[in-house]
Parts: sequence; C-alpha cells; structure tokens
Amino acid sequence: MRTMSTDNIASRAEQENQFTTTHHVYEPHKAGLPPLQSYIVELWRRREFAAESSRAGLRAANTMTFFGQLWMVLNPLLLAAVYFILVNVLAGGGRGLDFFASLTAGLFMFYFIQSSMSTGAQSVVGGGKLLLNTAFPRLLMPFSAVRSAWYRFLPTVPVYFIFHLWSGRPFSWATLLVFPFIGMIILFSLGLASLFGALQVYFRDTTAFLPYFSRIWLYMSPVLWTIDDLDGKFLAYAKILQAVNPLFSLLGGYKEALVSGTVPPLSVWVGAFLWSTIVFAIGCLFFMSREREFAVRL
Repeated sequence: MRTMSTDNIASRAEQENQFTTTHHVYEPHKAGLPPLQSYIVELWRRREFAAESSRAGLRAANTMTFFGQLWMVLNPLLLAAVYFILVNVLAGGGRGLDFFASLTAGLFMFYFIQSSMSTGAQSVVGGGKLLLNTAFPRLLMPFSAVRSAWYRFLPTVPVYFIFHLWSGRPFSWATLLVFPFIGMIILFSLGLASLFGALQVYFRDTTAFLPYFSRIWLYMSPVLWTIDDLDGKFLAYAKILQAVNPLFSLLGGYKEALVSGTVPPLSVWVGAFLWSTIVFAIGCLFFMSREREFAVRL
C-alpha cells in the first residue's frame, strides 16, 4: 500500500484549498470572527461571484424580461394607488398629485429595503448546496440578495420621476443630496440582509414572520404619513417612533432631498449615518461570527 509523506499531504492540502493559500479547519460548534483583513480582501476579490449569483437569481425570477420588470413597477404602483385612496379617505380628501409623488417615492424605496431583507433572509438557506460544496466568504450571499433587490428597484425610478414632474415638484441642487441617502440606505439594507440571513439558519420561521413585521414597519414609518400630518396625542407617539425607527431619518432625508428638493436638517444626517453604520456593522459581524457553523445547521 502506498503511503504519503507529511510534506506531500501538506502540499496537496494547499493545492486543494481555493479560499486562500492557508488551509482553514472550521470548528462548527464554536462561534467567532474570522481574521477580518483577509476576509475583507477575499470578499472584494470574489465580488464577481456575488454579481453572477445575483444575475442568475434575476434570470430565474424572470425579472430581466420586459413583463418581469413591468410587474416590478406595477406591484408597488398599485399599492401606492390603494394607499393614496385609503389615506385620502381617512384625511377627508384634499390630497393631490404632490402627495401621490411623495407616496410613491417612499413606497418604492421602502420596498427595496423590504426586498433586501426578505431575499437576504432566504439567501443562505436557499444556497445550501453551494455553501456545502464551495469555499467562499458566506457574506457574499446576502450581499448578492441586496444587489438583486437594487436591480428590482431601478425600474421604478423613471416611473417616480413621471409623477414628480406631473405634480410640479421642484428640482434643485439639493436634489443631488439624495445620493448620500441612497448610499446609507443600501448600507442599512446590507446589514439587515446579513442579520436576517443568519437568523433564518437558526430560526426557519423567520421568513414567515417577516411579511407581518414589514407591514407593521411600513405603518410606523413616514411613508404613508408625515409628522406634519399628526396632532395631539398621535404627535407624542410619533416623536417616540422618530427616536427608535431608523426609517425616520433614512427615508425622511431621502424624501426631503428627492421630493421636496430641500436640504435635510443636520439631525437627520446624523441619525441616518448612525443607523446605517450601526446596523451594517451588527448585521455583518453577527453573520461572520456564525457562518462557520452554517453547514452543520443546513
């Protein structure tokens, strides 16, 4: 019987390892962060993997076709029409196209966040075979889900601008401030997708719970209403929500810049930056600390 020397075994292990030049031995029962510098380098090096995974998912969902993209626009647009009628009834009428433009701007972006969260939650469990057979930074999976959600969001942008122009909403240099808020919303969504992607591995009912959580979150966010619409005791509750709901600063600043063409106050900038960076850090670090035992849990 042929035997192999220790040097030959080490050499073969190095050749078979495609993750880095170092052979990693994972201990699934322990949680802990991998070496962050090498992890981030490998994450960036394999970014095309996330892009291709996202493209494959979009093709599978028929969202790259004309009718697939049409439905991505029609779905939130019809919901906006329903909410517009509902809010108009509750407010006693008097809302016009300017409010509808604001409503569509908020709903389109909210559904990007919701889609990032829901597809991110399914990313690890749905990619079980890939995870079991390929060595790569697992954080690419929720990141790929957010990329897919972003491409589903893009067809709604020209639709919003039609209503923006139709309603006579202004454009100014302050409108360009929408881009930093979009960046912070994407960062926030990456954190949410990573957090719920890890939670779904441990609690398989997470995806069943998310639609209810998203609907409640929508009603508690300044999408269907603003603080200016409230008075009395409802205003006091809104002030509390403003302190604990990240979307008050993220979506609030986004809508002020895009819809109103005004510069959001400093408190909104600070709140949006803190919420996006904190949620991103918590989501990614929690995911990375647990990803080495995903294979055992699937």
